[in-house]
Amino acid sequence: MTDGPEPAWPSIAAMTALAAERFPDRTAVVDGDARLSYAELYEEARRFGAALVADGVGPGDRVGVWAPNSREWIVALLGLYQAGAVLVPVNTRFKGREAAGVLSRTRVRVLVTVTDFLGGDYLEMLDGAGVALPDLRTVVIALGRPSGTGVPWAAFLERATTDGLAEVDRRRVALGPDDLSDVLSTSGTTGTPKGVLMTHGRTMRVATDWVAMTGLSEDDRYVMVNPYFHMFGFKAGILASVAAGAAMYPQAVLDVGALLALAAEERATVLPGAPTLYHAILEAPGRDRYDLSSLRVAVTGAADIPVELIRRIRDELPFSLVIAGYGLTEAGTATSTAPDDDPETVATTVGRARPGFEIAVVDGTGERAAPGEVGEILLRGPTVMAGYLDDPEATAEVLSADGWLRTGDLGRLDERGRLRIAGRSKDMFIVGGFNAYPAEIEAMLLEHPGVREAAVVGVPHERLGEVGAAFVVPRPPAPSPDEVIAWCRERMANYKVPRLVELVDELPLTASGKVLKAALRERAAARAAT
Repeated sequence: MTDGPEPAWPSIAAMTALAAERFPDRTAVVDGDARLSYAELYEEARRFGAALVADGVGPGDRVGVWAPNSREWIVALLGLYQAGAVLVPVNTRFKGREAAGVLSRTRVRVLVTVTDFLGGDYLEMLDGAGVALPDLRTVVIALGRPSGTGVPWAAFLERATTDGLAEVDRRRVALGPDDLSDVLSTSGTTGTPKGVLMTHGRTMRVATDWVAMTGLSEDDRYVMVNPYFHMFGFKAGILASVAAGAAMYPQAVLDVGALLALAAEERATVLPGAPTLYHAILEAPGRDRYDLSSLRVAVTGAADIPVELIRRIRDELPFSLVIAGYGLTEAGTATSTAPDDDPETVATTVGRARPGFEIAVVDGTGERAAPGEVGEILLRGPTVMAGYLDDPEATAEVLSADGWLRTGDLGRLDERGRLRIAGRSKDMFIVGGFNAYPAEIEAMLLEHPGVREAAVVGVPHERLGEVGAAFVVPRPPAPSPDEVIAWCRERMANYKVPRLVELVDELPLTASGKVLKAALRERAAARAAT
């Protein structure tokens, strides 16, 4: 195994301090009317860290952030590291009880949240969850209406003292690469989310590899649609930008018109996101009114990117670098395509292993699968997690003593070492004894000219055990469900053909752009029963 370059800093806190020295006058954050240089960002982060010290937060204590992308999110993140604390981000789609579950399991001491986002008051939801949070001492309201149980952002920063600032400087020096940096939750689409333990060294490695993969630099302007609670938004977003000195443009929600206007006005260069982001941009009315010629880097990832989408990104948008990759919370970014890969390779594979990573595909007996054969994906590399929070049994189930991580994802390696994703092992269903892989069927459905997006799940069937149900977002003129099934019968093995097809306006997505298969299974099962 060949290792990639080691991060140049002992900790994220040290990386932030050095960014202020290397890029003091460079723009660091643009959020509405607010603009911060790297020197100003660092001072705000130190003040936030000193306020945490005043609040009694010690090294290793957990600080939660339950808020949309914003300047305050970035300051809180970089500031809590100055205090030697550990980040616990919370999914912005969670309701009160779900959020309380994460805060309780991770024993969060201070929570940064908002009281007005998409019509919801997170603090109110938390108060109404009925879950005891004995470790939670302080709630900081980053944005929104005042609340009797929360401390406004500005008032919290005022708690910083000269002694507190001196203390954060001592703690920054004491932090090392093996200290815990973050506890991210798994997506929870198949069960209770687990807390993934990462260290400063592992987390910085994710960020610096992303810089190397994209060529991110101090001249870049990075529009951030990926949510910060997710690995992509936090590590390949905020921390990659700090490592490179790039300007950050946090986006709380995806408003395509506002996004295009911002990209044109600010001469944005980097715009990663799920395939749905690029769909939305390409289909946006009046897109030609905006000068998007500055855009340089597009990075996406999914098992089912249509080849035509990649072609359109390359042909109709000015990106000079279009990359697909594969990563997960437990390992960071493990594979990526290369700059000179053709559209079909970018659309149908997630490329080769990143520096320092090994990829293996194994069959049911644990033996290496032959090239082209589907099996479980195993990873070993420098950013694989330290383990699951307070769950040694779950850790032992997926992480071997010699560092191999069982991902639970299915895929196949071709003869050139490129990885194709076949789906989650839990998503696979068996039709009359044949294994059916949703990602494979979805990719074939996307070849239909009337299909814009597709998601396939397995549903119970009396005779065959399970059959496929497809949810299709159509292109006009929309095909009928029967037409889609007939089209599939001409092109797929019979066991792969969906028995049910439903046309929908949109697919249910997590905040990080993943399709909520559990919701589709419930919907398909209810329909099959009738």
